[in-house]
Amino acid sequence: MFFDQKPEIPVMDGIDMVLQPFANREKKLLISDMDSTMISQECIDELADVVGLKEHVAAITERAMNGELDFKSALRERVMLLKGLKTADLERVMNKRITLMPGAQTLVRTMKARGAYTVLVSGGFTFFTSRVANAIGFDVDVGNRLEMQNDSLTGTVKEPILDKDTKRELLRHYCAAKDLPLEDALAVGDGANDLPMLLAAGTGIAYHAKPSVQAEAKARINHNDLSALLFVQGIPRREWQE
Repeated sequence: MFFDQKPEIPVMDGIDMVLQPFANREKKLLISDMDSTMISQECIDELADVVGLKEHVAAITERAMNGELDFKSALRERVMLLKGLKTADLERVMNKRITLMPGAQTLVRTMKARGAYTVLVSGGFTFFTSRVANAIGFDVDVGNRLEMQNDSLTGTVKEPILDKDTKRELLRHYCAAKDLPLEDALAVGDGANDLPMLLAAGTGIAYHAKPSVQAEAKARINHNDLSALLFVQGIPRREWQE
C-alpha cells in the first residue's frame, strides 16, 4: 500500500498572505512540482539511502534545489550513484518512504471538481511521478526517465533531461493546449528548477521553498499546507473536496 508512513505536516506557526488582482483569481490550470511539494520527500535522496549514500546525495540535492549547482549535472552525478538498484528497490521506496504532502489531494480534487486541468511536472523520475499522480488525482504527469538494463538501474538518465526551462515550457504548452492565458495558471514548487515556471504563471507559489526561491518568487506559503492554495483562489472551505 502506498503512503503507509505518517505524513510530515508543516508546522503552522504563522500566517501566510498573498496579495493578487481579483481578476483571474480562481485558476483553470494547476501545474506542480512533485518532490518536497506534492510529496514530503526527495525521491532521489530516499533511493540513495538504500545504497547508504543518503547524506551525500541529500547535500547535493539541497544545493541544486537552491540554485547553487547546475541541475542537469547534479542529477547525472546523483543518478550514477544509484547504479545497480533494482525495480524492487524502487517499489519499496515508493511504498514505505514516500508520503503525500498534507493538502495535496484536497487541492487537486477541488480544482478538478471545478473544471481545472492538473499537471504534475518533476525533475525527478517517471517511476514515481506516475504513481504519485495517480494517488493524488492529477490528469497528467511528466518527469525524467531512469535507464534500466536487466531490471537494474544503469546509473544514467534518458536525454533530454527535464529541467527548469522544460517546466516553464510545459506550463506554456498546457495553457496553449487548453486555450488558456498564462494568467489562468497556478504553479507551485519549492526549488530553483521551479522558479521560471513560478514566475511565468498567473500565480506562482513558492511552497516551503529554498531561500533562493523565496527571494525571487512573487508569492510564498511558509506556514500552511497545500490547501492554502484554495484560499489563495478564493474558494471557500465549504466547497473543498476532501
